[in-house]
Amino acid sequence: MGSDDAVLTAAERSRVDDRPDDEFYASPRFVQHVDDAFRERLTALYARLLSPGDDVLDLTSSWVSHLPDGAYGRVVGHGLNEAELAANDRLDDFFVRDLNADQSLPFADGAFDAVLCAVSVQYLQFPGAVFAEVGRVLRPGGVVVVSFSNRLFPTKAVRAWREASMDDRAALVARYLRAAGCFTDGELVRQVGPGRDPFYAVVARRVDGEGDGGGEGEGQAD
Repeated sequence: MGSDDAVLTAAERSRVDDRPDDEFYASPRFVQHVDDAFRERLTALYARLLSPGDDVLDLTSSWVSHLPDGAYGRVVGHGLNEAELAANDRLDDFFVRDLNADQSLPFADGAFDAVLCAVSVQYLQFPGAVFAEVGRVLRPGGVVVVSFSNRLFPTKAVRAWREASMDDRAALVARYLRAAGCFTDGELVRQVGPGRDPFYAVVARRVDGEGDGGGEGEGQAD
């Protein structure tokens, strides 16, 4: 899959290190990729958006999911390193897949109430196809949360991301969601302060029907 994804040009999706991702992520990294303030802000955002009993897909996950305490229906993780996913005690199940090689998600239509993508969107080479699949597996009204900061593995991030400012990256995520054609306007949640990682998240809802997704809305959460 991916050859018909027109969201990024070939130049925009290029990477410095174009080795298969499963090689790059072969060894587990049991580290935090963002600071304490970012992680606390993300958990607080999830607490505002998620409800008890929600079925959650944690896309591009690792050994932590940043979820608040709560009783969810089912939490499924996806990632590129089996050892990291196996160590994540918030996951009921998980699967390993390189979304740059295969953008499909192995779930029925409308399987989840929420899809989360934390600090990994910068590595997607075919985001149009990935977020179309996210829209397919979300129930109408379901939420997608794409969070990111300024940290990254620079050799694996796509060129469009590497060359963009933080606000331009938020616009890029909104572009990804708009291309899927099934989401509301993205709400930008942003918190930037000295001495800490900038916090950015784009939040959108699955709409019932195609072609009703919107553009680049912006909001400021508390």
